[in-house]
Amino acid sequence: MSSIKKFQVTFDCAEPERVARFWCEVLGYVAPPPPEGFPTWDEYNRSLPAEERGAWFACSDPSGVGPRLYFQRVPEGKVAKNRVHLDVRAGTGLVGEERLATLEAERDRLVALGAVCVQVLLADEENESCIVMQDIEGNEFCLD
Repeated sequence: MSSIKKFQVTFDCAEPERVARFWCEVLGYVAPPPPEGFPTWDEYNRSLPAEERGAWFACSDPSGVGPRLYFQRVPEGKVAKNRVHLDVRAGTGLVGEERLATLEAERDRLVALGAVCVQVLLADEENESCIVMQDIEGNEFCLD
């Protein structure tokens, strides 16, 4: 008998907290409170050795339904297309022009946060419209 497992999605990045806070805005996620004994994340980070400061950050769905997102600092930059990406379901249940208008409005909101629009894929005989995007460090995702 198989069981459903909880999972988190991990991002390699240069600036974990900055990227995590971007995704909080995209998805309506929240950052966790700072570790016990620290009133802010800044104070927590200042308590760490220099090489560990800002090495990771996380955020989660406040409803507890979606996966936790974890962001870890890595020394190398992004050099190739993601093998896995998130589809942000902004147009679920919508079709045609209504779907495209909803996706374009969400695209504009995310561009204002620092995302980049890569390509608008218009509906055809088989697929509805979607928009290919990049987050603030170049990780691909789709507005679907």
